[in-house]
Order: sequence, then structure tokens, then C-alpha cells
Amino acid sequence: MQSFEPVIGLEIHAQLLTRTKIFCGCSTAFGAPPNSQVCPVCLGLPGALPVLNRRAVDFAVKAALALGCEIQRDSIFARKNYFYPDLPKGYQISQYERPLALGGFLEFPVNGASKRVAITRIHMEEDAGKSLHDGFPDSERKTHIDLNRSGVPLIEIVTEPDMRSAAEAAEFFSRLRDILVWLGVNDGNMEEGSLRCDANVSVRPAGQQAFGTKAEVKNVNSFKYLQKALEYEIERQIELLRGGGTVAQETRLWDSATGRTFSMRSKEEAHDYRYFPEPDLPPLVVDTARIDAVRDTMTELPEARRRRFVAAYAIPEYDAGVLTQSAALADYFERTAVAAGNAKAASNWIMGELSRVLNERGTDVTEAPIQPEALAGLIKLIDAGTISSAIAKDVFARMLESDRGAEDIVRGEGLAQIGDEAAIVEAIRGVLAQNADAVTQYRGGKQQTFGFLVGQVMKATRGKANPKLANELLRRELQTTPNTQ
Repeated sequence: MQSFEPVIGLEIHAQLLTRTKIFCGCSTAFGAPPNSQVCPVCLGLPGALPVLNRRAVDFAVKAALALGCEIQRDSIFARKNYFYPDLPKGYQISQYERPLALGGFLEFPVNGASKRVAITRIHMEEDAGKSLHDGFPDSERKTHIDLNRSGVPLIEIVTEPDMRSAAEAAEFFSRLRDILVWLGVNDGNMEEGSLRCDANVSVRPAGQQAFGTKAEVKNVNSFKYLQKALEYEIERQIELLRGGGTVAQETRLWDSATGRTFSMRSKEEAHDYRYFPEPDLPPLVVDTARIDAVRDTMTELPEARRRRFVAAYAIPEYDAGVLTQSAALADYFERTAVAAGNAKAASNWIMGELSRVLNERGTDVTEAPIQPEALAGLIKLIDAGTISSAIAKDVFARMLESDRGAEDIVRGEGLAQIGDEAAIVEAIRGVLAQNADAVTQYRGGKQQTFGFLVGQVMKATRGKANPKLANELLRRELQTTPNTQ
């Protein structure tokens, strides 16, 4: 049976994280009452003129620089004409023939190899409003229009058709999201629609150079659904071709409930947008000085920081991946690791106890109740043998409830680890006397009872006995102390 190869390119729409819209002063905040964040400009009323948001341009330039794009000194805004209820002007202000940036790439690991996906262009545009549908059947269906989103600044990132599997496409989308969130130009909230993806996919016989007929899967808002939608669409197209059919060039939508794509419109029904230069906006000029100023605000990017964390701190790649999910989290880890002198312990505490607390509270690391240097102080006490790992969790919990440092809590609460052999031996002999049956079982070959006895020793010392020393002394006492039964 003939084998086929998928060919995939992505178009990703990312809302820029500005406080106001791209051409007016209306708020971009999500969740406001419908049609409460609008004005004559974003409603397209006669006589209202757009004024470009400077911060939106800087954010777009920052994203383009992070992806290695060439920033165009002059770019042109155009009117993209189409008629839809959520587009109040009857056109969308976008960029067409001269976009903000060209070229660039994103490189990332896939199955142990490096994958490089080229960027075709990045252009700026305004978002449309939202159509909200309710009612069933269709004869009773009603559509409501919310124009709060109309005019929110976007960048559209268009890739070359360089991806050859659904998994590669999902990984690219994930890595791109990491970069945009890291830079602070997008919040990455796909559920709210601030990051959306359209996928162009075709299949061709393995070895063939020419592309097949593509279908576009619109508005996918999660990595998981993107992968599932592409997997379904690839299989659908392959089955069509193997059955002697042809693939229609069309726009399709993903239905997560059924796990299928379905046709939205065919090529014949597709819009002819008829772009015209926007007469109310001059060319956007981005000179070298402005590009350099934006570049100076950029920090080390996620992939570079992952590699450095592995090399400099000798932590596993998995840890480095988790710790670079945001710039704030990476900064928190690095400050903790440097202050503690133990990067792996810092990683474990941040990914473990600290993450658990943040998840329970519904906050992120920017609102962490314990500062990196304070967490480092706790780690130092463990490494010095002052407290055990079990006691450390109790100390951590007390740190959450107060502004006290770990050392202050340990000293004030008398939680220091017992390292005195005589004190531990005394506790062990008391445990052995109270658990003669377990001692007999251990000496009779039932090794599992040793763990029980260790637990009793730790209980008797309120968890403060040095665990390693307690184990050693318990074995010695079991070998030398006569059976009391």
C-alpha cells in the first residue's frame, strides 16, 4: 500500500498584551460586559480615525527579534475587506504586501533530533469581534455580537510548510507560546482566545516533491486539539486518496466533541479580501535605533536558558524544561540555586512543595509566599544535617504561615535534628523493649519489620533523629542487644 507524507504549515494569531487597543484607547481587558469596551474608532463610526499603539509595535518587534526575523524599516497597513457581523467597519486593518517582518525560524528538539521550522512573515493587525450563537434547531438560532475584542492588537505568525507530523506541529505551537509568554507580549491564554492557531495540511505520496491539495483547519486553541485535529485530517485525506478520490481545497473546523473536522466553506466560497492601502495610517517606520532599544529589553530566551541550566547547574533536562516555563519561574530557581549552593535540591523544592502550594492558592511564582533566599536557607539547613527532610516539610509549612526564616523557626521550636549517638541509642532501646515481637520477627528473617522499627524510632524522637545515623545504630542494637522475650 502506498505511503503518504503530511505537509503542515501554521498561521498563529497572538493578541499583544497591551492595556489598550491597537488604534484607540479602549481597554483590552478580558471578561468585561459585552460591548462595554468600545468607542467610535473600534466601532468604525464615520469620521473616527485610527492612531497606532506604540507599545503594540514594540511588542511585535520583540516577537520578531526572538524568532530571528528581519524587521522591515517600512511596513504598510491595508484594509482587508470582508463582510461579517463581528467586523463593524466591513474591513479589518491588517498588513499585506509589506508586513512588519520577514524570514526567521524556530528550532526545537523532536525525538532526539533538532527540528527547524522557517517563519515566512509576521504582520500586525486588529482582532475582530465575537459572534455568540445560541438556540436549536437552526430555525430558532440567535446570534449575539460582542465587539469588546474588536481592535485588540494581534500579530499573525505564518510558517513555511516545514512540519511533517501532527506532533511536530503541536510542539512548534507549544514552543512558540513559551517564547511569547516569556517575552511578556502575550498571556498564552488559549481558552480566552488570546492565542489561536490555523493549520494548513496536505498529504502527498512519499518521495514526491510537489505539494498535495491543502485543507485549512481553523481556530484551534490548544496543543492537544491541534495534534488531534491534524491526525484526523491527515488520515481523512489519505483514505480519500487511497480510495481514488480527491481532496477538496477548503476550510474546515475541528469538533472536539466528536474528534472530527468538518467542512466550513469550499474554495469557491472563500473570500476575495481585496486589500487596499489604509488611507488613514501612514507607513510604519521602524528604524535601527528603535529595534536596538527593543532588543535591549529582551532577556535570555527559554531554549537558551534550558541549555544553560543543564550545563551550569547539572540538573536533568526535564527539570530545566519545567523551570523555564516562565521567566519569573526561571529567575526564582536561579536565585534559589545560587543562594543554596545546591541546584538539584532547589529544583526539587520548587517543582514539588512550592508548586503544590501555588497550585492550591491559584497563584504563580510572582506571588510566591516564600522568597528564593528564604527557601535557600531551608535547603542549607537540610544539607548541613541540622534538620531532616521530614522536619523540613514542617518548617516549610510554618514559613508559609509567617515571615520567619527557617533557621529562626528551627531554633525557636527546637526542631534541630538529633545527631547525638547516646540520645538516639536511648530512644532505640526504648523502642526495642516496647516492640519485642517485631524484634523477634526481624531476627527470625522477616526483614520488613526493620522499616517498622525505624518508623517507631523516628516517632519516639519526634522525627528529629538523624535518619542515616538512626538506621546504623538500630542495626547495631538489633545485632548486640539480647532478645527480651
